[in-house]
Amino acid sequence: MKVTPFTDIHIALGAKMAEFAGYNMPIQYTTIAEEHACVRDKVGVFDVSHMGEFWVKGDKAEDFLQHITTNDLRKLVAGKAQYTCLPNGKGGIVDDLIIYKYSTTKYFCVVNAANIDKDWAWFCKQNDEGGFGCNLENASDRYAQLAVQGPLATEMLQKLTDLDLSAIPYYAFREWSFAGVQPVIISNTGYTGAGGFELYFAPEYGKQIWDALFEVGKEFGLQPIGLGARDSLRLEKWYCLYGHDIDDTTSPLEAGLGWITKFVDGNDFIDRAYLEKQKAEGVQRKLVHFELTERGIARNGYDICNQEGEKIGFVTSGIMIPTTKKSIGMGYVQTPYAAKDGSIYIKIREKLIHAKIV
Repeated sequence: MKVTPFTDIHIALGAKMAEFAGYNMPIQYTTIAEEHACVRDKVGVFDVSHMGEFWVKGDKAEDFLQHITTNDLRKLVAGKAQYTCLPNGKGGIVDDLIIYKYSTTKYFCVVNAANIDKDWAWFCKQNDEGGFGCNLENASDRYAQLAVQGPLATEMLQKLTDLDLSAIPYYAFREWSFAGVQPVIISNTGYTGAGGFELYFAPEYGKQIWDALFEVGKEFGLQPIGLGARDSLRLEKWYCLYGHDIDDTTSPLEAGLGWITKFVDGNDFIDRAYLEKQKAEGVQRKLVHFELTERGIARNGYDICNQEGEKIGFVTSGIMIPTTKKSIGMGYVQTPYAAKDGSIYIKIREKLIHAKIV
């Protein structure tokens, strides 16, 4: 298994470790419930160094990314970031990603860890076949990443930089000095819904930044957070996880990602005609969010049924939220059953458990 600059630290802290996307990653240090609450109430730090990073540079960098992603990249100004996805030419999604704009000729793309090789092959193929001539670099091994999330994150991080973090809007970033390391990409993004920043830096500075965070973090109750709580936090916020809620077989419109699929003039992205037709005709299934009204936990792959017990879809993600004790989930259902406040049933051990779409 691959390791991150922090793997030895995680093990020394007694974290429960497991393989994720080919990396030896921390699942939890204490309990998922405690770590989840820490991020919601105070501040936590996640090692997300397994994520992938690509540079796209060249005179046609903007044209290239505009073609391979569904959002409208032309709306971005330098210093801003955009959430988007890569259509796969068959109506599905190669991956979802964040693009950081330095200029019209220089972009930084952050992709999911499990999809690095697939995404890189896709970038190279589209660049070559489209004749864009961009200078592409898979820089994934040159970056470590820590996500510092929670309501106290900004105040805590401010102690380690002279950059005014409160002046960085949501989905904006700066390259600056942080904890004596320069340059560090400081990005007001995150995957928890709790606010905070993501830090990108050279792996050799990992321990220096980690130690600095936990030194200033003492007064804020900073804790290291594992992938278990990362999953419960993102699901509580209804953020999609690639490989579960979206994949090569799901369209962005089915997944509720129409807001990043822009059918505007000049945005001739891959699959535009197919997705425009799908929008006009309506999708046959939709990704819905639900809460169970009875005891049980909806797991990935469980059947979703109607009141008569007929299968109408399947669960993609589900969990018991540690703080509220609500059992929630996401899943695809046939469109007629997707209305808010509608009733569906999760098949758990051959029993139909009632849930409400929310």
